Amino acid sequence: MTIFKRTSLVLLAGTACLALSACDGADSVASPGEGVIVVPGTPTPSPSPSPTPSPTPTPAPGTPATSCPSGTTDVGILGNYRSCRLPSLITSALSLPKVAGVAYEINGRVDVGVDIGGAGTAPAGIATTLTIAAGSLIYANTTNADNDYMVVNRGSKLIAEGTETQPIIFTAQANLTGGVTDESQGLWGGIILAGRAPISNCNNTVPGGNAACENVVEGTSTALYGGAIPTDSSGTVRYVQIRYSGTVISPNNELQGLTLGGTGSGTVLDHIQIHNSSDDGIEIFGGRSNLRYLAITGADDDGLDTDVGWQGFVQFVLAIQKPTNPQTDNYSTEIDSNGSEDALPRQAYNLANFTFIQTSTATNAAIRLRGGADATFVNGIVSNPGSACLNVIAGADAGGKTTIRPASTTLEDKGPPVFNSVVFSCLTPYATTTVNGITVTTDEQQALFRAGTNNTESAAVGSAVTGTFLPAGVSTTTTAFNAATLNPSGTSFLVNTSYVGAVNGTTDTWYRGWTCNSNRASFGTTSSACIALPTS
Repeated sequence: MTIFKRTSLVLLAGTACLALSACDGADSVASPGEGVIVVPGTPTPSPSPSPTPSPTPTPAPGTPATSCPSGTTDVGILGNYRSCRLPSLITSALSLPKVAGVAYEINGRVDVGVDIGGAGTAPAGIATTLTIAAGSLIYANTTNADNDYMVVNRGSKLIAEGTETQPIIFTAQANLTGGVTDESQGLWGGIILAGRAPISNCNNTVPGGNAACENVVEGTSTALYGGAIPTDSSGTVRYVQIRYSGTVISPNNELQGLTLGGTGSGTVLDHIQIHNSSDDGIEIFGGRSNLRYLAITGADDDGLDTDVGWQGFVQFVLAIQKPTNPQTDNYSTEIDSNGSEDALPRQAYNLANFTFIQTSTATNAAIRLRGGADATFVNGIVSNPGSACLNVIAGADAGGKTTIRPASTTLEDKGPPVFNSVVFSCLTPYATTTVNGITVTTDEQQALFRAGTNNTESAAVGSAVTGTFLPAGVSTTTTAFNAATLNPSGTSFLVNTSYVGAVNGTTDTWYRGWTCNSNRASFGTTSSACIALPTS
């Protein structure tokens, strides 16, 4: 295993930020492939595997436990916790119980299972399951020389299912010892789920979406993702916080908060907060995964970044960027195709009920959409006092500008991006970028936006939200689009709402309790501070 040296430490207020580049993944291969979006209802999480670890005596609140659960190694006391190290390679079912006074340690790279390959036939492959109980605390040992992160390899599963009152928290060691602030970021590598759903950026000469179409998750050197199983499951991540992640390995080679590589629609992903990632909050590399109820706070790069043939649905997203960020490419969402604009499967991005709070004046827009991707935006609020709401970029071919050209069955192209019931409250609605002599003009972007229904193009700057992210002004009177009509026949992932934006004012509660508060956003008195940890 290649060992990477740590390149990012605690970043405190007033220190200089690392210069980060946009993350586009590995090179793509243009080839034919399937393009069916699979959208189930919320799958039933897998049952916790055996064996069940032996119980550990419960200490008084704030007191380290006396021992570690079976399957982990006792490495001493850290703050108020007994530190229980996870194996570097988990090859059989392991359950981590919630034990007062116990914190589980990620030391270097932790692999769940051994890659079974896109077809499930890789020699020596091992499929297994790591189950983490609600309320558990997992931290990365950032005092070692390695980059610390977890990889759930193809065929294996992570069952991390917290609750509204007992979220599962993944964080950095400094969080346990009082060494983080609201400006800390980039302390460890986060969580990687690698699945066997279709991708377009094959690292060998095969069609996209083929079982042999695979690539390496950036920042890992060896973790492979991709395959031909749209419904593949990498487990359940629900009511989970991932704090202070986003290690930069090298320019354009970063680990995010949550990385989804070829994860399939059988993966359950909801109620997830990514806090202060020094790279993207969530980056999706291909696959068919669907997500809902996301709170992405303080990302130093993009909030939600999607690439290389992902086809899926996302509903209820709060993306609140890092304030006063000097980076020039930190978008609330970035949708692209890695430069191979006609690689198949073509990306199909479907987003409903979103609120984007863009705070940087250095980035030219809140939304960047570029070639090789179809996109549908409904029921959204975009607030950006410093620059534009939308930046559409394209290449060109015989059919026209690739992002906005007419539909094409051959290329799986659904046509220009679609906007319905979206409120733009920005310094200017549109920004233009010229690449290889091609520009999607302001007039062309305006025509796209105006082609939809119930869109507001130029609400007064700052008028569309109040209290950081709650709807205000025209956002409260905009007629919502029925997002359920976007579901493929026989599926029900997207639901109809009576409002635009991620939350329905103060009456909505999905973001409360399981999230954490910071100077990026406050989610109410039932949420604790991000710099704090549960005492029991």
